[in-house]
Amino acid sequence: MQKLKQEVSQELHEHILPFWSACIDESHGGFYGEVNYELQSNKEADKGGIATSRILWAFSSAYVITGNEKYLPYATHAYKFLRDKVIDSEFRGLYWMVDYKGDPTDTRKHVYTQSFGIYALSEYYKASKDPEALELAKELFLLIEDIGFDKEINAYKEEFDRKWTETPNEMLSENGVMADITMNTHIHVLEAYTNLFKVWPDARVRAALENLLEILYSKIYNAKTKYLGVFFDKQWNSLIDLKSFGHDIEASWLIDQTLRALGLEKPEYIQMVVDIAYNIADHAMQEDGSMMNEQENDHLDKTRIWWVQAEAIVGFYNAYERTQDPRFLELADNLWTYIKNNLIDKRTGGEWYWSIAPDGTPTPREINGAWKCPYHNGRFCLEIIERVN
Repeated sequence: MQKLKQEVSQELHEHILPFWSACIDESHGGFYGEVNYELQSNKEADKGGIATSRILWAFSSAYVITGNEKYLPYATHAYKFLRDKVIDSEFRGLYWMVDYKGDPTDTRKHVYTQSFGIYALSEYYKASKDPEALELAKELFLLIEDIGFDKEINAYKEEFDRKWTETPNEMLSENGVMADITMNTHIHVLEAYTNLFKVWPDARVRAALENLLEILYSKIYNAKTKYLGVFFDKQWNSLIDLKSFGHDIEASWLIDQTLRALGLEKPEYIQMVVDIAYNIADHAMQEDGSMMNEQENDHLDKTRIWWVQAEAIVGFYNAYERTQDPRFLELADNLWTYIKNNLIDKRTGGEWYWSIAPDGTPTPREINGAWKCPYHNGRFCLEIIERVN
């Protein structure tokens, strides 16, 4: 795995982060909100709360893990934009979207967005030791717990308007359903709280994490099928027969990360982590080494999404650490070979394509956008750099 570590380190430092460094908006703050498929920057594109948070996390984590001081100024630049423009100073919380100058264009608040604010601010605190960043992360945690958590049904809520009145979950519902509860929000609240706990080991954060683990195990995970449910109503009934392969493998290592942060070795949770990884290995992989996207009813979507491939490598390497099964190393290595040969955009200034269609052609979608940023592929690189001795 040393070869993998060396190659992904090179990918991070010479390809991914230089692309995002070049997207910095020195005039208005933050980073440009769009680079299209033709690699043309739209300097007046809106800037998303999620993307801003993820960029802040990426540069902060790159500094924390590699010690390369050139990344900290980019993290600070992203932090100032998040603090001054993306956080609503009147009603609290992160906006969904602001314009290129930082004026709000979509003021809805989503628990998913707030979770990435916590994730990023916690990481920036690790990098900068700026107490203001930690205080902002704490405020977002309390905001989610006070307003965004439904104690009666033991679930995190989804979408709100600017003043925190609950509204239908338009932004995280897909596949023709309107979900009251989503797996996606729960795994990313888990991710965010885990990062917060590492810098602020407060009893309330620990209690919330332990409850989230139990929600995932008892409500979202199906022990018979070994898949996670995706969309639910308020009674925790699954709304659709959908298997999201990428989210499952991502959730497996995020759950394990939380267990390690808390010092928990609950056998049933560890078994869930391992079973998910084996299940994905058995049912989601393709002959060329890549991973399929999802399965709805009997229809398999064989598109190779950039983030799915990145998260799968981390998930499989994590499963190897738990089981010592060399099959997982082979799967990770094959995925990296596929990424190198197909997903990495080798055009000058490129990053990774959004996806590769089943016929092998790149999808002509944005390279930088509201959902496309250095979080998944950057994190994959950083996880391998940190994990492989």
